[in-house]
Amino acid sequence: VQLQASGGGLVQAGGSLRLSCTASGRTFSINVMGWYRQAPGKQRELVAVITSGGSTNYRDSVKDRFTISRDNAKNTVYLQMNSLKPEETAVYYCNAEILTTDWRKRNYWGQGTLVTVSS
Repeated sequence: VQLQASGGGLVQAGGSLRLSCTASGRTFSINVMGWYRQAPGKQRELVAVITSGGSTNYRDSVKDRFTISRDNAKNTVYLQMNSLKPEETAVYYCNAEILTTDWRKRNYWGQGTLVTVSS
């Protein structure tokens, strides 16, 4: 199983980016999918999560600016980020709890995509 993230880049403060992350391989079902970020010198932190049924939760600092969504048919999770701030410069990682076709359930991480917000 692999998670492939994309969509990062350089954006000015106040701008927008959309991240995508697709799971491939021996996936039977995917439960919770989420996005985390890790800024230089800081711990990785949870940004947003979404269940297979579409329930979502966000860290307070991104509420009303970020939107997490998913396409279950494509095994893909998205993160629409609006009104970005320089302090949100970080490597963004996707995460998914996956049940594989050989009945193993575990968390998988994508490789990370860099988001740089210039002031």
